[in-house]
Amino acid sequence: MKRIFTVLSLILISISSAQAQNRDLRFNLNEDGSQYVKATFLNQTWVRWTQNNPGTLIDGYAKDNAFDIGLRRTRIQLFGKISDRVFFYTQFGQNNLSYLGTRKQGLFFHDAIGEIEIAKDKFSVGAGLTGWVGFLRYSSPSIGSILTMDAPLYQQSTNDISDQFVRKYSIYAKGKLGKLDYRFALSKPMSITQSSVQGTTPGPNSLFSPEPLNLQTQGYFKYEFLDSESNLTPYTTGSYLGSKNVFNIGAGFIYQKHAMWHTENNGTSIVYEDLALFGVDVFYDRVLDPATKTAITAYAAISSNNYGKDYVRNLGVMNPANGGGTSFNGAGNSFPINGTGTLGYFQIGYLMKSDLLGSLGTLQPYVASQLASLDRLDDTMSMYEFGMNWLIKGHGTKLSLNYQSRPVFNQNNANELVSTDRKGMAVLQLQVSI
Repeated sequence: MKRIFTVLSLILISISSAQAQNRDLRFNLNEDGSQYVKATFLNQTWVRWTQNNPGTLIDGYAKDNAFDIGLRRTRIQLFGKISDRVFFYTQFGQNNLSYLGTRKQGLFFHDAIGEIEIAKDKFSVGAGLTGWVGFLRYSSPSIGSILTMDAPLYQQSTNDISDQFVRKYSIYAKGKLGKLDYRFALSKPMSITQSSVQGTTPGPNSLFSPEPLNLQTQGYFKYEFLDSESNLTPYTTGSYLGSKNVFNIGAGFIYQKHAMWHTENNGTSIVYEDLALFGVDVFYDRVLDPATKTAITAYAAISSNNYGKDYVRNLGVMNPANGGGTSFNGAGNSFPINGTGTLGYFQIGYLMKSDLLGSLGTLQPYVASQLASLDRLDDTMSMYEFGMNWLIKGHGTKLSLNYQSRPVFNQNNANELVSTDRKGMAVLQLQVSI
């Protein structure tokens, strides 16, 4: 314990010199640096204007739109190798701090794991609260390197329902076998009774069952055709900014027996269903001109999601409203982001030449879209967004402007859930990290 406090003190003392010399916040534990402790910090501030869904209330007042400023993410990581075979990783911080939230919230742990390397690079095992999860690439995104304003959140399949912001209490294995990168985890889902996302009473449409939960198995496997990606932590890079040539094809799954329930026969009987998600995806990040460091980043995914009968989840990221909502979407910026059915997603970005703006960095425009054919909806859910990253110092200092268009669903006279309108949201994000 005394050694850990000494290491923390030395890291904090070295911050100013590390910044001046553009070095990591790192303290080596041996002469060759193979054993070390490293710290990072990240903060993402959103300045946002939102067209609210119909009937939205903010503190009881009807509002058609909202302007807000909030902290999308504030994170600190502390991790390292304390021997040749032992790795530890912790991450703590906060998400979604807004003007509507509880004040003076405390930091909480996102990750806390210990890991042992059994066979170098090929096979490691670990346990704890962790993001080593399936079932697609951005089920565990590296938040500091996201191409678009935010990750495709539908891939974080049980976010804050039976996990804690993606992380689960798990035993996991990971490694690389030649070009094949793999992860596999056995997880104990968190209690549904502690979730604020849904209630514990069953209805005609599927929900997560609050009964004692079965273990959840999950995995993600990708074949790396070009450069190898790091698997030191579970979090996958969004854009390499011309530093790598990567082409991967991946596939994954999540399965949990009797995770879901719904009622039948006018509510007199309960039916249990399995949670079963399967997906495949492709990631491509290629340098176009080594001299100017122009590059392209592209990603596409498709998945078959079974959450049980007619399950749909409406989600509004850092929702700027706290009441009302007369459409199926609910209040604020919510829309049907996930559910039982087939879901697809793509994004593409272009990195302009590295000295486009001289000492002020360069630009990276992008577009993205999510499409979902959900069993409960009679129209396809289509979200699209486009934006620009101003990379002042790579991902370390980044200013991003994003516009998102989302559908609004309502029930028509034939009791069908159809898209009747669209609403927009514009966000300016300042990201600072080290």
